[in-house]
Amino acid sequence: MASNNNNSSEMMQEEPSIDTDKLSYEIFSILESKFLFGYDDHKLWVPKQIDPKPAAGNAANNNSDLSSIKNQRGKICILAVDGGGMRGILPGKALAYLEHALKSKSGNPNASIADYFDVAAGTGVGGIFTSMLFATKDHSRPLFRADDTWRFLADHGRKFYRSQPASGSGGFLRRLLRGGSAGSTASATAALERFVRESFSDGAGRELTLRDTLKPVLVPCYDLTSSAPLLFSRADALETDGFDFRLWEVCRATSAEPGVLEPVQMRSVDGRTRCVAVGGGLSMSNPAAAAITHVLHNKQEFPFVRGMEDLLVLSLGTGQLLEVSYEYDQVKAWKARDWARPVARISGDGSADLVDHAVAMAFSQCRTCAFRQTGPALAIVDQMSIQTGALTM
Repeated sequence: MASNNNNSSEMMQEEPSIDTDKLSYEIFSILESKFLFGYDDHKLWVPKQIDPKPAAGNAANNNSDLSSIKNQRGKICILAVDGGGMRGILPGKALAYLEHALKSKSGNPNASIADYFDVAAGTGVGGIFTSMLFATKDHSRPLFRADDTWRFLADHGRKFYRSQPASGSGGFLRRLLRGGSAGSTASATAALERFVRESFSDGAGRELTLRDTLKPVLVPCYDLTSSAPLLFSRADALETDGFDFRLWEVCRATSAEPGVLEPVQMRSVDGRTRCVAVGGGLSMSNPAAAAITHVLHNKQEFPFVRGMEDLLVLSLGTGQLLEVSYEYDQVKAWKARDWARPVARISGDGSADLVDHAVAMAFSQCRTCAFRQTGPALAIVDQMSIQTGALTM
């Protein structure tokens, strides 16, 4: 058993490869054939352009917006992106392929992910991707292209994820038990903070906030002051300054995995709401369910959604680089320290799998096909199910 543990430990320490073109292409080929181009409604390719901030008290504008909503395509498209550190290159590549296909299919060379999705949710690095793809300076075009997401990790990722093992949710607990390097964590935090602060400003000294997004955006963290999950939401930000936060701080909060990046203390733009945040993956490793719930219950922005039949969901995960299974004879004599990594993994992966299961069950009435695919050698993509209403990777 000691030999197996040593081998596993060595594999867990390996950095994920950035050369993911082949696997990402295989992922997107399935998306393209089964979900994207296999969808017959031609309205899917007509992007919706609804002003997210109508003038208050202007009846003509309000009536125009209502008419636009009534005439939009039948299904609300939801994008959800999981966290995963450097493994975020996988959904980043898939998003880049998707945006390229949207440009080709629509005939619009300026088409973007934000044109074709109505709601976006992201956890950890997925929250950073979501902010990049939906943040805007002029409420017209996004700040970044989809290709910029994976390139951000390829170019800068090792500055702040270099101490992160290739494995999934058990890594941070193992680092806490071993004792991490404060200097390494501080330098990683400074590197990420520098990137997001520079990225989410308008160039004139103003820092972009949740209101400066093209569509509804949801990004989770865990608030240590209230001991509860906190979901940053553009809908809440539009309601009051007390729930409007700076985008660079939102990105810092959702990606602040203990042992890798420092927690962040943040306040809303009016200073009234305070939060001490750690990573969103601790409480919401798969944000798809939160995005679906947001649409179903947000009648102000989505008044004509009746149920799951009105939704299309694209949920991108990062999978795992190492599949581990245990036998009874192996685990029956384990001490508390032997259980540390497996328990953290069970907790993190279990919550994400439960979300997958709940979403699949919610769409079960309109399911047409589902299958399972595992990646080569290491199971990078551990589950992929495709349905009429939902695609999860």
